[in-house]
Amino acid sequence: MFISTRGNSKAVHASEAIMRGMVPEGGLYLPEQFPTIALADFESHLDDSYQDLAKWILGLLLDDFTEEEVAACVEAAYNEENFEHPSVTPLVKLTEGSYVLELWHGPTAAFKDLALQIMPHLLVTALRKNNCQKDVVILVATSGDTGKAALEGFKNVPGTQVVVFYPDQGVSPMQELQMTTTEGNNTHVVAVKGNFDDCQSAVKELFADQDMIQKLDQAGYQFSSANSINWGRLSPQVVYYVAAYLNLVRREQIQLGDPVDFSVPTGNFGNILAAYMAKEMGLPIGRLICASNENNVLTDFFNTGTYNANRPFYRTISPSMDILISSNLERYLYLKTGGDGEQISQWMQDLKATGTFTIPQALQEAMAEDILAADADAETAKEVIARVFEDSRYLLDPHTAVAVSAAAKADHLVVVDATANPFKFVQAVSEALAPDKDVSEANVLDLMKELSEVTNTPVHRALAKLSQSGERPHPVIEIAEIRDTLMDLLPKA
Repeated sequence: MFISTRGNSKAVHASEAIMRGMVPEGGLYLPEQFPTIALADFESHLDDSYQDLAKWILGLLLDDFTEEEVAACVEAAYNEENFEHPSVTPLVKLTEGSYVLELWHGPTAAFKDLALQIMPHLLVTALRKNNCQKDVVILVATSGDTGKAALEGFKNVPGTQVVVFYPDQGVSPMQELQMTTTEGNNTHVVAVKGNFDDCQSAVKELFADQDMIQKLDQAGYQFSSANSINWGRLSPQVVYYVAAYLNLVRREQIQLGDPVDFSVPTGNFGNILAAYMAKEMGLPIGRLICASNENNVLTDFFNTGTYNANRPFYRTISPSMDILISSNLERYLYLKTGGDGEQISQWMQDLKATGTFTIPQALQEAMAEDILAADADAETAKEVIARVFEDSRYLLDPHTAVAVSAAAKADHLVVVDATANPFKFVQAVSEALAPDKDVSEANVLDLMKELSEVTNTPVHRALAKLSQSGERPHPVIEIAEIRDTLMDLLPKA
């Protein structure tokens, strides 16, 4: 069963948690207890394919899904049509003792595909299991990658409408082009004058707006989410940590039971939380390195115990990390406090009211056993991109470069999450390799072709198909207009 991080709602099964997206009273769903996996069980799955690992892990994390239902969702998501690499998430050796986990081989060239290719199938199954007759409105606030991945995953899925809000001028040109060229009879894209935190806060408020919920109900709709606040989005991410670890064992880089560190580019805290959940389930993870860019609110939190979002917001070359309110941190704090929903609720209220809260020193020390934090600015990230390419002929995107920089803190063999294909951020990568060249006005599609030729690196197949001629018109609105814009976009409302 699944409970609220704020102790304010009845327990539900996984299917209802996925269907709702977030706890209606506020808070996020978590299992009452995580399943535990013994080393012997990991050993018995050592030679499993990614698909078989997904069936195993998701079968443990989705309490009321049948084995057949999980298998059907997995097979519909993780196939060669959606993922261009046979192992889905290949592991590439970077240097002695460090590896890159490529999470970008899906249809939108970002790690979000690992969750958002399976999530629509999980949601449709959940709706059926709960006898839901309404259409579902998938609300998405995106800092760049989630938006396209959600649009691609949910496009033309019967009984759904997907509406993506992204910060105007707050995503890379390639990310924006990906979103605005998405096809589908149920997909909607809206640019919002503000930053990602503004978009995310507005979406959360919609989930709690009872008047809005009533109007949607009368029109035959209900809300759900494709952000990592949704258990159906978060749980599939556990799989690739298990896959990476077992890959290292098969390659005899470690012995089963040896600790491995992971360095994770972090914004909304979902990706690194999935790694922590894998550790909670028994995967031998040493420590997690929380890698941030100039928006380093998490670095300061883990180093001081005070979360303070009252700081300048920077638009950076790693926009998916341009976040000051990290939603999934709430889940981690709940687990580390032993399930103190009342305390979590108070901290979240303080954060909303004042932009800050402080945890006890004992809790900060306990967190340091799990997580190290580091940050790197744009210049450092560019230097890392240039150095790694010069040394290894391997091309990093800016987010992964931040995590490579942070990986210097690792105590053990370290795996860096490569969260996006470098061509998604072609301007920043080109600037890193040729700092004297001005590419600010260059066409991103021309620049992508040039970068491929210069580095002898193939363009991701999904990005190679992009064309600006396919852009669809989309509204650009103020934050205050989100509610009315949503109603205007929905066909039956």
